[in-house]
This record gives sequence, structure tokens and C-alpha cells, in this order.
Amino acid sequence: MKRLNELYDCPYDVEINDVKINSKQVTPGDIFVCTMGVTADRHDFIDEAIENGAAAIVVSKDVEKKKVPIIKVENTNKELFYIAGKLYDFPQRKLEMIGITGTNGKTSVAEILYQLIGEKCAYLGTNGKKYKNHSEMIRNTTPDVDRLYKYFSEFIDNGCKTLVMESSSEAMYWHRLDDIQYDICILTNITEDHLNIHKTLENYVECKSRLFSLVKENGYSILNSDSPFFDTVLKYAKGTVVTYGFKKEDTLYIKDYKEEKTLNITFVYKNKEYFVKSSLLGNFNVLNIAASILACACRGESIEKIVKKIENLKQIEGRFEVLDFHQNYTLILDYAHTTDAFNHILEYLNKIKKGRIITLTGSAGGRERKKRPAMGKAVLDQSDFVVFTMDDPRYEKVSDIIDDLLLETDKKNYIRIEDRRQAIKYALDMAKKDDIVLIAGKGRDNYMAVEDQYLPYNDYEEIVKYFENK
Repeated sequence: MKRLNELYDCPYDVEINDVKINSKQVTPGDIFVCTMGVTADRHDFIDEAIENGAAAIVVSKDVEKKKVPIIKVENTNKELFYIAGKLYDFPQRKLEMIGITGTNGKTSVAEILYQLIGEKCAYLGTNGKKYKNHSEMIRNTTPDVDRLYKYFSEFIDNGCKTLVMESSSEAMYWHRLDDIQYDICILTNITEDHLNIHKTLENYVECKSRLFSLVKENGYSILNSDSPFFDTVLKYAKGTVVTYGFKKEDTLYIKDYKEEKTLNITFVYKNKEYFVKSSLLGNFNVLNIAASILACACRGESIEKIVKKIENLKQIEGRFEVLDFHQNYTLILDYAHTTDAFNHILEYLNKIKKGRIITLTGSAGGRERKKRPAMGKAVLDQSDFVVFTMDDPRYEKVSDIIDDLLLETDKKNYIRIEDRRQAIKYALDMAKKDDIVLIAGKGRDNYMAVEDQYLPYNDYEEIVKYFENK
């Protein structure tokens, strides 16, 4: 909490409780910053912010006099960093910052590191914000600056020293992270995604890559050498560049791995061979574990201690999460929503299956229609049966989205059930002994985006209800 004349050289001795850029979220005592978006100019919402109790307004345009102080600056988007930083005593400078980016795998790597680093570590990403015994879902993978800095301050107030955070390409596109200096940044992989925002793959890769330009001089850029965009990311990378992958010249070289009841990995680090086993299954987790080990090593931790900790990793919520309700088939909850993610998961499931693979999926509305046909084909080709349903349709018709998913295939091994609750019930009802049911797309999300509303909804809760009512 600060006073306005502590934030600015001005005569206004007004108490400021918080900073907001959404006029609807303003509460009494907030300072409202009129940032500019592609389609939204928040100068248009000044009156609403004042009605909701704004104590002061920050603008970059001439506006008429209001009943609260008006502070004019050159660029409100850039000013937001200063206000949020000053209000919360620049919390981003007090945390060890670890950023993870990638199309797939960033949640898994972030959650693995959160477990490995321990009680003085906080997590921020798709699975919410977490520290110690606190866990809370949030709307965006990487929130806007006003909320982001508030969360940083909350972590510090609760004794956290390190933050592992997922850094989305959308956050880089909107420059939400420009005022952060990272101790470590990690690249998992890059495949085509979010082109509704970035328009081209080149723009998407550039946004992902820019994160590594924010690494401190004495920090580390940890890169997956097997990424097809490795050379592009490398051009941006600051600090010491280290790599992980299947090449002998990698800093952490994955020599071999076997998928049994546990995932068994042999790797080489500083000319010494190590063996690690993990209950996290799937070949896609080999690279996730390798990235996490290398990050801990860069922090100065003993590899021997890291290996022991990895043996005790808990399942990651909504990421290839195997659910046990004493059923006689395998039930998996996952966030997969790209062709690449489905290819990795279904390839693995086809290796281990004894019965059928039943996949439930959809595709988010209002974005990336072009990716749908390839994704639908991949799912149908590699599943025995598919239940197509809704997944955040927004303003699109679910039937139209499913039509898109079926454009590149003439297979008939599917059913269309638009209501996701009913679709889950159908998939679980049809499962027989030794089948694998994959519920994909939303992981542990706690909402369904329909038109402009975020309606309460959670796949895991629906699955729990199904077994409670059996």
C-alpha cells in the first residue's frame, strides 16, 4: 500500500491499495491505468473505474477533469511496470526467477521444478498459483502485469525465495514480462500454436525466443537441442547457454531410456553417467525430466540429490494424470490440444495398450481453425474410438468446430456429443477391461469459455461425480 504522492511527484495525498487495468475489477482505493490494447482503449472505461471506487487514474491522453486525480504519462503500457513495481516494492527483483516456455511441456517442467526445489518455491502457470499449502486457479497462464506483480509480492510475503513460472508466447506478445530479469529460462519445444494471435509461425517463434533475451548476464539459458528452432532461439539467448537432448555434445546428454512400470533414464552430465527413475510415464517426460535436472544443476544443486528427489515426484495434475477410481481400465486426464501433443501421447499409448484407446477431445473456439483438421485426423488415426465434444467454444458453434476436426478424414470411429459432461459419461460408460480412456484438452481447467462468459466447469470434478454415482 502506498500513497499517490509516493508514486508520483504530485500534491495528492491519496491512499492507493492496488493497481488495476480492468475497470470491472476496480475496488475502492485502486489506481486505474488506461493501457492500450489492439481492440481495447481503457481510456473509454474511466467513468466505470471511478464508479467502482478508483482513487486515481493514469492516462496517456487528454481527458476531461474528474472527481479523482488524473496522472498523465507518455505511455500507459510501459508505465504499468513502474506503478506495479513501485506499489509492491519491485518484487520481481527479490525472487530467483525461473521462466519456462514451449508449446508443450512447460507446465510439466514448471511443476517438476516446483516439487524439486521445495517449500520456498512458488509456481505460477496453467495450473494456477501455488506456494506451500496454498493452491488457487487463475485465468491466464501468464497474468497481466497488475496481477502478476501482486502475485510476486504475495509469494515474497509468504516466505518464497524462488518462482518457477510458465511464460506464454501471448505474454511476450503483450510485453507483460519485459521488466523481468530471469536467473534461468528453459525452452521445452516449439510447434505450431496460437497463430490466431501471432499470425505466422515465424512471429510465434520470435515471441518464444525473446524470453531468453531477458536472462541475466550471470544466468542460464537452457535449450532443448532437438528443437527445430534451436538456432533461432540461440540468437536471443543471454547468460550461459546449456543444452539437453539426445546429442553427445549436450550439456546433459540423454544416453538411453526405457519405459517400464517406471520411466528409467540414463544420462551423462560433466562426463559422469547417472541413472534416474520416475513414476511420470511417457517418452515425452524424458525431456521434461532432463530439463528439470539441468535447471537444478545450474542452481548449484547436487545431481545425486536431484536424482533421489525425482524418484519421489508426484503426478502432475492434468498432465498425463492417471486417475484411480478402482476401475478395471486406465483413465488419463491430459491438457493435450495440439497435433504434436496428441501424436506424442497416442504414440506412447499405442505401445502399451492391451485393449482399446478411447479418446475424448474437442478444439477451442475463436482461434486456430487451421490446426483442427490435422489434429482431428491424428486423433482418429491413433485411437480406436473418439468422442468429439466442446472445449471452450466461445462464439463458435460446437458442431462447426467438430466439422473442422473431421475435414481431413473419412474415418467413422467416432461420435459427436456436444455437451462435455454427457461426453465424459459416454466415454466412461463404454470403457471395458484393459481399455485406455484419454480425456484431453482441458486438464484441470476450472471453467468453460462460452461466448464471453467463463462458466464453472472442471473435467476432474465431472469424472469424480461419475464414479460417485455408479
